[in-house]
Amino acid sequence: MLHRPEKSGMYLSKTSLTRLLVIVGFIGLVCSLVLLFHFTLEKPAQSNPDVPPASLLVAKPVAAAIDLPTRLTIPSINVNALVEHVGLTANGEMDTPENPNNVAWYKAGPRPGENGSAVIDGHYGRANGGRGAFDNLHRLRAGDKLYVEDTDGLIIAFVVHTLQTYRRDDDAQSVFVSSDSKSHLNLITCAGSWNTATRNYSDRTVVFTDRE
Repeated sequence: MLHRPEKSGMYLSKTSLTRLLVIVGFIGLVCSLVLLFHFTLEKPAQSNPDVPPASLLVAKPVAAAIDLPTRLTIPSINVNALVEHVGLTANGEMDTPENPNNVAWYKAGPRPGENGSAVIDGHYGRANGGRGAFDNLHRLRAGDKLYVEDTDGLIIAFVVHTLQTYRRDDDAQSVFVSSDSKSHLNLITCAGSWNTATRNYSDRTVVFTDRE
């Protein structure tokens, strides 16, 4: 005949054993969470491989802005002239500088150094026998250089590539407009014969230059 063993102090009921396992499991879970939290705080942040470290970040250079022109120099023909700013006359022609020793920039167009065709004109001869700033403009040759300084002291160099003569009434749109997205500076002065009745010269000399 089989007998049930007698209960002793080491004997645990199923209910007590279940409770003990639950308590042990809960304690283990708490310890795991504490350790995980600890190592998370201690672990250094991982850098994003797509973002360079701050020490390698370098600001991109910004191109200098072109300011208003103040002086034109052309060493090969001894021009060193202040630049006036002019618009159109009542007749729709580009105005000329008030001081014959100065030159004039057409302010409705690009600034010298900007993309497009900037235009500067100057006087050729004077009624009283004096000299104009562009008396020797026709002596320029391909390869000659000229320089424009702006109000910030920036100096921009241009190189002559072509001289062309226009009649006074010719269409001169090509002098003021370009479509090649490059920077040009075109110089204009009078040429040809003097007309006493109209008090004007018959021709115009235009020097076409490109930014160096």
